[in-house]
Amino acid sequence: MEYRKAVFGDIEAIYELVNKYAEEGVMLARSRNTLYETIRDMVVAIDEKNGGRLAGVGGLHIIWEKLAEVRTMAVDPDYIRRGIGGEIVRRLMAEGDELGIEQYFTLTYKPGFFQTLGFRIITKEELPHKVWKECIDCPKFPNCDEIALMREAGTKAQ
Repeated sequence: MEYRKAVFGDIEAIYELVNKYAEEGVMLARSRNTLYETIRDMVVAIDEKNGGRLAGVGGLHIIWEKLAEVRTMAVDPDYIRRGIGGEIVRRLMAEGDELGIEQYFTLTYKPGFFQTLGFRIITKEELPHKVWKECIDCPKFPNCDEIALMREAGTKAQ
């Protein structure tokens, strides 16, 4: 498996993967425009042995000083339970650590995955108000049913 920063040629596969999960109600949809705007945030897993197929994606979005969100986290169903999602999150956090990020959070419908990576469930009220600036555009706003999790930099995974 090759892990690297996303490039323009990955966008269509990312769009299809993310929005497939969104149709199932387990992830928020992302527009192509949003994916292009956040391409520098994303790391992809590419299966070179399978024609360069996209196996997974995740993004690290800087919110505020020393605070970042792990988002757009998706692994192709054919590649689940192979450690790909965990590796993507580790790589995103390594990048964040280099920038000086001290806290990572996520909003998800799959808290168990993030808990195995050292994240802990928190209340949404524990997140700073800066986090919610993008939520205003979400179709679920203001009735967000995602679960908030946080991890401090340097926290060990389970």
